[in-house]
Amino acid sequence: MSREAEDLNRRLLRARDAMDRAYAEPLDVRAVAAVAYVSEAHFIRTFRAVFGETPHRYLQRRRVERSMFLLRETERSVTDICLDVGFTSLGTFSRTFREIVGETPSGYRMGHEPMAAPHCFQKATTRPMVAAGAKRPGGSATRSSSFGEAPGAAAP
Repeated sequence: MSREAEDLNRRLLRARDAMDRAYAEPLDVRAVAAVAYVSEAHFIRTFRAVFGETPHRYLQRRRVERSMFLLRETERSVTDICLDVGFTSLGTFSRTFREIVGETPSGYRMGHEPMAAPHCFQKATTRPMVAAGAKRPGGSATRSSSFGEAPGAAAP
């Protein structure tokens, strides 16, 4: 890997970390691209090439991951959780949650109780996967990428 590619990957990781820290706030692609020192269009293209999903989809998935935790561990209403994780519309939240997880937020809450396992196991078993044809680890479905292991992604 060239020095330029390493530098770009490092800057993209910083931008992704900034998105993780501010997941509940509206996504400002211009501001996140500025963290990576690239234009908006180049940021979106390279982010997708490196991480396997667009910045918007990544942020949606992170919000859904956080909402999964809140649905399991708290008794707060779905609407409150929706707004707390950064969605501005309950309809968009429910549709996105169902696309990623494969069930509605209320259905997820009823079928999943608080976990009593080490944090590393909780993260591994609750990471959202693409719902269409998704299978748990060991199956043949493709998992959502969050650490740059997107299949077929070539370094820019």
